[in-house]
Amino acid sequence: MKQYREIRAKAGILEICKRPDLAAQVTLQPVEALDVDAAIVFADLLLPVEPMGLKLKFVTGEGPVIENPVRTSTDVDSLSISNTDELAYVGESIQMVTRALAGRVPVIGFVGAPFTLASYMIEGGPSRHFLRTKQLMYRDETLWRRLMGKLVDVLGPFALLQAAQGARAIQVFDSWVGALGPDDYVRYVAPYSRALIERIRTSGVPVIHFGTGCSAFFKELHAAGGDVMGVDWRINIDQAWMDISYRSAVQGNLDPAALLSPLPELRARVHELLKRTGSRPGHIFNLGHGILPETPVDHVRAVVDFVREFRL
Repeated sequence: MKQYREIRAKAGILEICKRPDLAAQVTLQPVEALDVDAAIVFADLLLPVEPMGLKLKFVTGEGPVIENPVRTSTDVDSLSISNTDELAYVGESIQMVTRALAGRVPVIGFVGAPFTLASYMIEGGPSRHFLRTKQLMYRDETLWRRLMGKLVDVLGPFALLQAAQGARAIQVFDSWVGALGPDDYVRYVAPYSRALIERIRTSGVPVIHFGTGCSAFFKELHAAGGDVMGVDWRINIDQAWMDISYRSAVQGNLDPAALLSPLPELRARVHELLKRTGSRPGHIFNLGHGILPETPVDHVRAVVDFVREFRL
């Protein structure tokens, strides 16, 4: 969006996240421009690594980079779990957005899932094959479990902070979990996702659990918890919902690239997706992952209209 680009021309991602006035402004932009049904606080999954003692920066063309990645037992030992108050700026952003919206639509907060944060921390940034992550996981399961436990101890309070400041739901993003197979997910990851989700639910707010690339183990992902299961575009949403016997609500799952289609094609795709969920209650229409920078804003507005006009 042009409004966002204007802010980004003057401030980096971390600066926007850490300035509640800017974060609130960016959070409200799509609500005002697109008339969507919720505001998602502008933050970044990796913010919690800084109070844990890691050095985070964003490099143009590369994305997030952690300058002192976690590779050894000493590295894990040195990670702090007691400085989550340093993330209070996200709570302040949520407060500002909540006041501005005055109940018009709810505010959604979010955290990264333990596996996704662990992989960033170990790899030092994005990865294609997650070789360092899997090597540590397979080589030293005890060390892996210590790291994942520490992440739950940081992410849990961070999510509860957001709920306390006005977030009406918390989404748990497992962006990289699709790098795993079903058995590895169940053994190495699911216990920690479950522990985090259970901790968040003590706040009384619902949890949206979203993993990408995990259609081969969607039932296992659901077993780790979530009042709502996010579904990416790699599986038909009716199949995903049936796989979990309709025991949770579902969110998704239009391919973000579909928004680059001509409007008649886009409308047909939106309506086909809505036919798949039918009149069964508990579907939140959304994309199957984040929106792409090349997406025309008027096509996003059109999608909102296409959803609202749909009738079975």
